[in-house]
Amino acid sequence: MKPEKVPAAITTFPSSAQIVPEPLGVVLVISAWNYPFLLSIDPVIGAIAAGNAVVLKPSEIAPATSSMFAKLLPEYVDSTCIKVVEGGVSETTTLLEQRWDKIFYTGSGTVGRIVLAAAAKHLTPVALELGGKCPAIVDSDVDLHVAVKRLAVGKWGCNNGQACIAPDYIITTKSFAPELVDSLKRVLERFYGKDPLESVDLSRIVNSKHFQRLTELIAEKKVADKIVYGGQTDEKKLKIAPTLLLDVPQDTALMTAEIFGPFLPIVTVEKIEDSIDVVNSKTKPLAAYLFTKNKKLQQDFVANVPAGGMLVNDVALHLTNPYLPFGGVGDSGTGSYHGKFSFDCFSHKKAVLIRGFGGEAAARYPPYTPAKQKILRGLINGSFIALVLALLGFPRERR
Repeated sequence: MKPEKVPAAITTFPSSAQIVPEPLGVVLVISAWNYPFLLSIDPVIGAIAAGNAVVLKPSEIAPATSSMFAKLLPEYVDSTCIKVVEGGVSETTTLLEQRWDKIFYTGSGTVGRIVLAAAAKHLTPVALELGGKCPAIVDSDVDLHVAVKRLAVGKWGCNNGQACIAPDYIITTKSFAPELVDSLKRVLERFYGKDPLESVDLSRIVNSKHFQRLTELIAEKKVADKIVYGGQTDEKKLKIAPTLLLDVPQDTALMTAEIFGPFLPIVTVEKIEDSIDVVNSKTKPLAAYLFTKNKKLQQDFVANVPAGGMLVNDVALHLTNPYLPFGGVGDSGTGSYHGKFSFDCFSHKKAVLIRGFGGEAAARYPPYTPAKQKILRGLINGSFIALVLALLGFPRERR
């Protein structure tokens, strides 16, 4: 990318200034299993476009995609700019022990902390695309027919909830909750049938380990008692039905950990404005959603809810806009990418100032006489008027 020209400052006149993007060097991309192609190729494209060499470590939990990358990338991409390393924890640990110019990791916060600790040994910069409990606030003034369809496809249509930006829980008012639950039940039956475990449109849980983790979340008695729809499981098929829960206690694992599955708890509040406090009582989410026609509530939501990104009156679509950065904040990650932001993620913006040998200012050099000090004060303060007055010999005002 060509250098970006920027204005020169009065302190450097005459000169020209520019920002020159340069590659970081050799970067490591560790991708996730839930969207194994997209979450691998997207950062790799950005890294190569910025001029870097890349080592890609696909997730071992998606072995077919990992093997595909290992086979096809060397056939179609210059092997001097990209290598694929397959394997599990051992191989990833070995990779993290090396010195990189940047590490890009997509996955859980637990492993993200391991990546960050390993990178710190070499002062390696990182981009961490993590997750969190993404809230969806639903006001009573919405077009409910449209809202529940968008919520359903954004939750269960995204890998049956196995997506970092899928809604993790809903917040609505106590008075509106029954109507919302009934509408969600109807749309889920329309989307996935009376027996969702037989639906070809409902994704499986990725493996037995994650299936066990999810079923344990709803096995707890004070959680199981709150199920108002769904809850069916088929371990042999690794399928779990879309499940709605109402007012699950906040101290349960379901309400404290990222669910990453087909369970959607609904939290109720007295006033919809109270929902912002509920969201902010938890760690900063990767995505936050609001369904409302209330412009004031929309403004308060944007101004007062820290999140990686947010979307009003829909779910997940913000990540499809290449003109918006995608990334987390706080526990949901650091750094962003997509579109030009991917190029920026893997570039160093080098500041360049170019001067000739003319335009010498005597005030720059010792001895610093009172007259020179007046000129320097004007330069340091950035005051054009003070500088002109100093050059004209006017005394500095006393305060």
